[in-house]
Amino acid sequence: METKSKAYQLWKEELLWIKDSTLRKKTARTWDLAFERSVLTPNDLNKIPFTLLAGPDLKVTFMDHKRSVVHIARDAGNKINAMYHGELIVEMDILIAGAILADVGKLLEYELDKNGNAVQSDYGKYVRHPFSGLSLAEQCGVPASVCHIIATHAGEGDMVKRTTEAYIVHHADFMTFLPFKTKLIVDK
Repeated sequence: METKSKAYQLWKEELLWIKDSTLRKKTARTWDLAFERSVLTPNDLNKIPFTLLAGPDLKVTFMDHKRSVVHIARDAGNKINAMYHGELIVEMDILIAGAILADVGKLLEYELDKNGNAVQSDYGKYVRHPFSGLSLAEQCGVPASVCHIIATHAGEGDMVKRTTEAYIVHHADFMTFLPFKTKLIVDK
């Protein structure tokens, strides 16, 4: 089953970082459910730009960005666990599952236009990906601690308290997004 899963096509390495097999399966199932409800394919996610704000010419794909966020979050979590003497503990399975799932709702928020460019779907105009991703994850039995990361990784999360894992994913996401949106250009 895992080899035929679209989630495992995208996340071959990263899903295996989740040690809890039940959480790993629920994380993969959430991606598979999103694909069932989306017009996008795994191949599309390896082609479309990671943000609609930059336009179709951006070379960084959706999966380039997603994978970088997961890797950065994992590295940060490992460093925190190694250096904070147990006073700030990162639950790595929760962190990794949350990072993998943070943008799963974009599969419902995006669609392709007649030229194959990613555009906001009609659904996406009403429901942003933190909400649709949360809904998908809850339908797959993903625990609240991971759903919290999905719900709070974007700007909507600025209105609530975040867990340590949610802060890590939020910052990994924004540190690799904001420079594309608001980068300072300095002449050398």
